[in-house]
Amino acid sequence: MENETRAADSLVQGLRRQGYRSDSVATGARALQTYRSADLILLDLDLPDIDGLEVCRSVRAMSDTPVIALTARDSELDRVLGLQAGADDYMIKPYGFRELVARMEAVMRRVRPPQILEQVIEHGPLRIDAGTREVLLDGEPVEMTRKEFDLLHLLASQPETVVSRRQLMTQVWDDSLSRPGRTIDTHVSSLRNKLGSSSWIITVRGVGFRLGHA
Repeated sequence: MENETRAADSLVQGLRRQGYRSDSVATGARALQTYRSADLILLDLDLPDIDGLEVCRSVRAMSDTPVIALTARDSELDRVLGLQAGADDYMIKPYGFRELVARMEAVMRRVRPPQILEQVIEHGPLRIDAGTREVLLDGEPVEMTRKEFDLLHLLASQPETVVSRRQLMTQVWDDSLSRPGRTIDTHVSSLRNKLGSSSWIITVRGVGFRLGHA
């Protein structure tokens, strides 16, 4: 169990470094108590109290929360049973971390349709037109690079929401594997300069960014 605990802690830390909000529980009973707060479940089928397949069936019976089964059970029958229990994907241990992240992104794309962003967004003195890819501030055009525009448009399309670094990497840079880092910060800094105020884009530490006001 000590090795499993260390592995779970390591996975949680790795996912957090990738921009995910993640946590772990040690038992199937605890998983069934807490899973409703999750957007996606990574489920080890070899749990100390309840068989993971039963946990998966219980989750699937009560919700559509996506589940990726993680297990050393590697026979064809095991994979079939896992998928029949309701798992959206099935990964054999040991697995690569980058592959796991890619599979997580793939599952989330399947279960959540792509968001349709508004063509024209007006936010105070800021006007963003996705059709012409034009940004106006107080009626004056603001020149932006393609990625700067995409980043600002994504934030403006969800004005009350904190957009995670991982979501920005996936939707603006079409990159779900690289670690979010200086690329985002550089573009945010450039946008703040072009818009004339750092208050247009608010940093939410440990999570991501949201649109602010001048």
